[in-house]
Amino acid sequence: MSVYATNLLRQLVAAGHDVTMISQYRDDPTGTRVYGGGPPPEVPGVRVIGRRSLGEEAFAEAGGADFERDVNDMVDTILAEHRRRPFDVLHAQYGYPNGWAVLLAAREIGIPTVVSIQGGDGHWVGSCCETHRLGMLNVVNHANALLIGCDSFAAEVVERLGVPRERFTIVPGAVDVQRFHPVSGHVSGVAQDPVRLLYHGRVDRRKGSLDFLEALALLRAQGVRFAAIISGIGPDYDSSRDLATKLDLDVRFTGYADYDAAPKLYHEADVFVSPTYAEGFSNTILEAMASGLPSVSCFAVGVVDCLRDCENGLLVQPGDIPALAQALRRIIEDAPLRRRLAATALEECRRTYSWEAVGRQIMNVYALVKDRRPATDFDPVLPHDPNCRFRATPHLL
Repeated sequence: MSVYATNLLRQLVAAGHDVTMISQYRDDPTGTRVYGGGPPPEVPGVRVIGRRSLGEEAFAEAGGADFERDVNDMVDTILAEHRRRPFDVLHAQYGYPNGWAVLLAAREIGIPTVVSIQGGDGHWVGSCCETHRLGMLNVVNHANALLIGCDSFAAEVVERLGVPRERFTIVPGAVDVQRFHPVSGHVSGVAQDPVRLLYHGRVDRRKGSLDFLEALALLRAQGVRFAAIISGIGPDYDSSRDLATKLDLDVRFTGYADYDAAPKLYHEADVFVSPTYAEGFSNTILEAMASGLPSVSCFAVGVVDCLRDCENGLLVQPGDIPALAQALRRIIEDAPLRRRLAATALEECRRTYSWEAVGRQIMNVYALVKDRRPATDFDPVLPHDPNCRFRATPHLL
């Protein structure tokens, strides 16, 4: 279960809603290494149902990951829970496979659907094979409401899938500002010597983990002093460790960090670094902003909606390693710049991205759709395209 989902559940319970959460999870060695694995945590006031994604875990078998098996399991679980205690609205996080599953379930039980389109849905799912392309098209064309994190991401999905822009409601990412806040005694821009650089999140080349290491090597060659931490797990965790060894970099890899451990990571850093190629909306950047850190990131979808170059962060083009190294050197050596960027980001985060505000937006969408009928004018059977690249590597979704 994602941190986003957990925080939304807490808002729904606080508002008096009766909530059931169905969350699939990986519990095989590969899935655990990338995602953390294991059943979803309990959330007070929520009926949480964990379902192991056995179809996705079958990626090494002939034919690869059986996404259809996991979709069928989600649908069967929704229908069984609806018979036990009827739902009013189905809300899926991710367009595929979750959104497709709720569309199929809603077709059977006649209640409306809300689907949150997330990063992978727009950046690569739907362009991988005919199965997922048609699945995503059905979701974006037939859900009763579509939520998406920002304008730049909506524009990408519109261009990629051809869905009308007016189908989307912008609901930005959010951060728990009670949990993520500056360390006691924090003064914006003040840093330790050497300045501590933090990469925290999915360790994935698409998130810039390898670019970060290459930029650190350039900094060292220039004689710039720094301390660096890479926190998290992901598909390129081993590749990143290998590259750090190859480059002879003194980088501390801290591995998996659960949500409760995350605030301490930000408190032990001076600058947040996210050289990502694309986001749906970056929750880690929001956490860093709320923690009083200045950020170095990229002119990327899902980033440019919350960071503006030289105003509340520093941005470079994705994949431009020399520019990334230059931006890192600038923020390491320029304390007034760090102070200004961090202070502006912190104030904006508190004003705009609290969970109370975002939770209200989502509940307003529920109220708008709750009496609508779901769409049924779509083929519930998708063609099976065995050539999908994610069947062999579902952890890259």
